[in-house]
Amino acid sequence: MASEVLTSIPITSLKRLSQGKVRCVLHLPDCFLLHRISAFDVILKNGVPTKGVILTILSAKWFEVLSSRVPGLKHHFLHLGPPAASGLSQDEQQMLRGRSMTVRRLKIFPIEAIVRGYVTGSAWAEYEKTQTIHGLPQPVGLKRCERLPKPIYTPSTKAELGDKDINISPDEARSIVGDKYAARIEELALACYNAGAAYAEERGIIIADTKFEFGLDEKTDDIYLVDEVLTPDSSRFWSKADYQIGREQDSFDKQVLRNWLTDNGLKGKPDVEMPPEVVEKTKARYTEVFRLMTGNSLEDALHKLR
Repeated sequence: MASEVLTSIPITSLKRLSQGKVRCVLHLPDCFLLHRISAFDVILKNGVPTKGVILTILSAKWFEVLSSRVPGLKHHFLHLGPPAASGLSQDEQQMLRGRSMTVRRLKIFPIEAIVRGYVTGSAWAEYEKTQTIHGLPQPVGLKRCERLPKPIYTPSTKAELGDKDINISPDEARSIVGDKYAARIEELALACYNAGAAYAEERGIIIADTKFEFGLDEKTDDIYLVDEVLTPDSSRFWSKADYQIGREQDSFDKQVLRNWLTDNGLKGKPDVEMPPEVVEKTKARYTEVFRLMTGNSLEDALHKLR
């Protein structure tokens, strides 16, 4: 079942709370599912086998790692899979094996908390023109994919289904979430990036950039790390051994897919179907970074869930 491609989760036993671009949330109180692949904010027509399993189990690993390395961090993760008394049928429980997690129900802040440690992607495109990233001045003379003097917080809007995220400044993010929470979100995002980057470098991986999301417990006023965390979908992973300043890097994420879309004039277009070779290359990248980050094969990780 884990290798089967699922582009939707036909669960009828539970109420659907929300449907995003790449996941849906069901009421348990909450069951959080990761199951679609997107690029340039557009959903692809077909899927990548094991992708949802990799993102879910890897996120669970990261919640554990970051909790031990970031003082005071709270997160929404409770456990993998739905509760035993969830009311799901046996077939539905099997469908969700490895693909779902039970989480706290929180109010989600409507921004993406992006942190960049290297100048690449859209950050490099902006820097080449203006020597800024998200409008923030950067040192003169940086080269493509060079490490920044220190990681920077470069948020974006959190788009609704069918819309695109928009890069914004920290000041604009502050106006969206409010002064009361903006500084803490930025502090936590940078702390999580630094802790995650250090852990990954110990395993031969550079985290060039990533995005986090945060939620609020309105009863306690506490901020929680939510969503997927430091996965190939939400991050840019490079091989530390192969890293070279001044050129694009060979990524362990969905860069294979991004490159194919760009090269074929399909960037940002809807209803695009990936060819088998792109699917397999993307799957191989996700599987390899899972092994490096967790120290386990995907098969071993799934076996432990039985």
